[in-house]
Amino acid sequence: MKLSQFKFKLPAEQVALYPHQSVHTINRPDGTSDTFKVTRSDECRLMVLHRKSGTIDLYKKDSDGNPIEGEYLDFRNVVDYFGEGDTFVFNDTKVFPARLYGTKEKTDAKIEVFLLRELNEEMRLWDVLVEPARKIRIGNKLFFDESGNMVAEVIDNTTSRGRTLRFLYDCPHDEFKRDLYALGEAPLPRYVIDNRVTEEKPAHATAEDMADFQTVFASKEGAVTAPATGLHFSREMLKKMEILGIRSAFITLHCGLGNFHNIEVEDLTKHKMDSEQMEITAEACELVNSAKRAGHHICAVGTSVLKATETAVGTDGMLKEYEGWTNKFIFPPYDFGFADAMIANFYHPLSTLLMSTSAFGGYDLVMEAYDLALKHDFKFGCFGDALLILDD
Repeated sequence: MKLSQFKFKLPAEQVALYPHQSVHTINRPDGTSDTFKVTRSDECRLMVLHRKSGTIDLYKKDSDGNPIEGEYLDFRNVVDYFGEGDTFVFNDTKVFPARLYGTKEKTDAKIEVFLLRELNEEMRLWDVLVEPARKIRIGNKLFFDESGNMVAEVIDNTTSRGRTLRFLYDCPHDEFKRDLYALGEAPLPRYVIDNRVTEEKPAHATAEDMADFQTVFASKEGAVTAPATGLHFSREMLKKMEILGIRSAFITLHCGLGNFHNIEVEDLTKHKMDSEQMEITAEACELVNSAKRAGHHICAVGTSVLKATETAVGTDGMLKEYEGWTNKFIFPPYDFGFADAMIANFYHPLSTLLMSTSAFGGYDLVMEAYDLALKHDFKFGCFGDALLILDD
């Protein structure tokens, strides 16, 4: 397929800059009331796409099965489409506070450093992106706190914006990581942080953002962006799934920035994805494979899970243990070998995430769903609304 087939106009006001909030009102006996908002990502809107019948659900249904006009499905309705023995596959990667702000030696020029991955613990070497890149050269020293204790030296260029830094911080590694992360902030996507209305320019993420940009089941550190579909799941929802007999399996794919890179080619077969580190354990394989053998549904939660499971699925349709890297790029047409259901967010035009979703749900039907999302004011992006794709 061609890049231009994934182009559409997305109004700025339909890009969610914060997680979904529910409005609650307290009515007092004296007739007064207070209204307040609570962040509830599991109460965002949900659209359901049935890929075999080609139908799309927007609304909740009455006792006779008829849609209730104007009463939209919310994310908690996901469980209504699954039953005992069905299994959800989650990405348990953990986001670390990857965005740092500092100054360059001598000039005191303000710089942004985005941590990508630690290359060597003993030598304190990190692979990073820097901004503005043209001002950061090999040999420069960068300062990240007022005391001047957290200092890094640029020792290599990797890409146009990429650098290798050596942190000059003499202490045990755990203490170094703790102090480094204390200076960092949530690595929210630029389309979020740059479009928030704040007094600070550039805008900065808050402590609340770090919590909001982390799934409740995150456990294995290594991601520089959240597996956003997983953000919708609350502890209460996971508990309800457990009570209903819906099982949960966890794999790890450390989400990188590759999905945010612009695609520079019209022919998608010529686009190369960045590699991301992943792991699928024997325990996860046993859980999901036994469910699949028993004829239960397997639901991939997010495009990162879809990528990981398609990297590790065997020719027999069963998931295999895997530890390594993947640069799999999924776009239509694609023959899926493992999951028969998936949950996705609504993604930006021309994004690899939209392409993966279209491959799973079918290009025409997914783009029809996106047209409906635009018309019904659904929210897009990492904090936006959700799309459930079923094989029925």
